[in-house]
Amino acid sequence: MADAPDWFWEAIDQTPEDGYVSVDEVELHYLRWGDVDAPGLMFVHGHNAHAHWWDFIAPSFASLYHVVAPDLSGMGDSDHRDEYSADLYAEELCQVADAAGLSTNTIVVAHSFGGLMAIRALARFKDRFKGLILLDSGVKHPDDESPKGPERWTKPKVYPDLEVARSRFRLQPPQTCEHEFLVNHIARHSIDAIADGFVWKFDDELNSRMKITGDFEADFVGLQCPVSLIYGEHSASFSVKSAEHMRALNPNLKVEVLKAAQHHLFLDQPIAFIAQLKAELMQS
Repeated sequence: MADAPDWFWEAIDQTPEDGYVSVDEVELHYLRWGDVDAPGLMFVHGHNAHAHWWDFIAPSFASLYHVVAPDLSGMGDSDHRDEYSADLYAEELCQVADAAGLSTNTIVVAHSFGGLMAIRALARFKDRFKGLILLDSGVKHPDDESPKGPERWTKPKVYPDLEVARSRFRLQPPQTCEHEFLVNHIARHSIDAIADGFVWKFDDELNSRMKITGDFEADFVGLQCPVSLIYGEHSASFSVKSAEHMRALNPNLKVEVLKAAQHHLFLDQPIAFIAQLKAELMQS
């Protein structure tokens, strides 16, 4: 990553503290930056992702906030489960917040799949968090919902070495990204060493083990805290129609578009994203 800019190196040089908490007999890992007495800010990753997706974002907020980024179970450095659900993930977010010492004035910033889990958490635990900022995530318009295909059962791929595994990393849903140094950083933290090679950290059976609980639309309508949405201008996963649908469900929703960004908006436009999020937080 010799071609990475100075701002990236300055960010990842701010090494976070590791934390752990057990939830329903499963050990969860989280990262923490900043002063524990500052207002709370929790970053929640997307599907099959992990807390290190925020390594180059979180430090920009550590001077003003106590920043925490969890690994949801089945992903990152957290343990896997026999069964997953939105209710369990909601519980995990609250338990991590408690273990890390985040105050009730904490704002949750959640991307993609993590946004839905955060909606469930804030709907169930109404007094635990102060607000929610969704990133290319939320209750989509029915026209934007993608039909689920059949589950494909394949044996987990084992790679012979770390660099081969890293080279096979792909963003999901698929998209290009001009900042290869960011993708490489995320990829290196996505890989586990095992006896005969290297594998992805996420639970490859997570989708099949996911139990349906709750109603995200009802949860979203019932949210009593301030809610904002930032979505990518060129996102293939989110559209103006879905943003308008969400505002119809919750008229107090604040909507912003991140220009020249796709679904993984903070990878496409990291500097602009940080500035836009800072502006949003100042109004929270």
